[in-house]
Amino acid sequence: MFEIQQENALLGATILGIDLTNDLGDEEVAFINEALAVHQVIFFRNQRLSSNDHRRLALKFGNLQTHPAYPTVENFPEITILENDRENRSKIEEWHTDMTFKSHPPLGSILIGKIIPKTGGDTLFSSLASAYDDLDDNMKKNLEGLTAEHSFEHGFKESLAEPGGRERLADALIDNPPVNHPVVRTHPITKRKLLYVNRLFTHKINGLENQESKKILAYLCDHIQKDKYVCRFAWQKDSIAFWDNRSVLHKPDNTYWPQLRRMERITIDDTTRPY
Repeated sequence: MFEIQQENALLGATILGIDLTNDLGDEEVAFINEALAVHQVIFFRNQRLSSNDHRRLALKFGNLQTHPAYPTVENFPEITILENDRENRSKIEEWHTDMTFKSHPPLGSILIGKIIPKTGGDTLFSSLASAYDDLDDNMKKNLEGLTAEHSFEHGFKESLAEPGGRERLADALIDNPPVNHPVVRTHPITKRKLLYVNRLFTHKINGLENQESKKILAYLCDHIQKDKYVCRFAWQKDSIAFWDNRSVLHKPDNTYWPQLRRMERITIDDTTRPY
């Protein structure tokens, strides 16, 4: 039997009773889909997946994306390697929603812990739905109908500033011009409203003066990051986090540096644009 252990009242749940190395049946896929929509991020422990297993699992939930800026597992271009150590420090320090620089940002991501440091390295998730719910009515009214610009160039400015960085990412810059998304989007399954901005990729709110845009973005990003909306996942080897990229922000706890941390991620396409 499947079992759900809820992490806290707002988001996060650990799923027991499903072996992800198997080819999942319709009942298991439906259970995971429902749990993902309700809990926004779900976790599994002790799942020793091969790259083939990882890809087969992700394909149960949609088509797969590739990422223009990260290395991948050999013969598996959809499996992104997120590996950091003393010589390769993580550049991702901000809370973010993955790849909002795309016109169709991902539905979600399935991340596997391959090499886990002895200390640090947790991943934090924050509920965009609960953060929206807690806004006062006047702020909700003011945000309704606004759009914001999301930019690959803004999100990868540190990588672009490195020697040779702009040349290495030249194709990605061409392929990913800035896009606009609603500041408040609707989840296509739960129909909950969500704050859809993040410090990493959201460059400005359209239609506002520069200073007003900066002020509102800073307020919203500070609000989303409040501890009350956050679930922290402590990684173990062969643990998995599957998050609904429409519903949560996330960020790594990079205090593990300079230890080695290696994760492998598959990102799943969404069939609808944010609305």
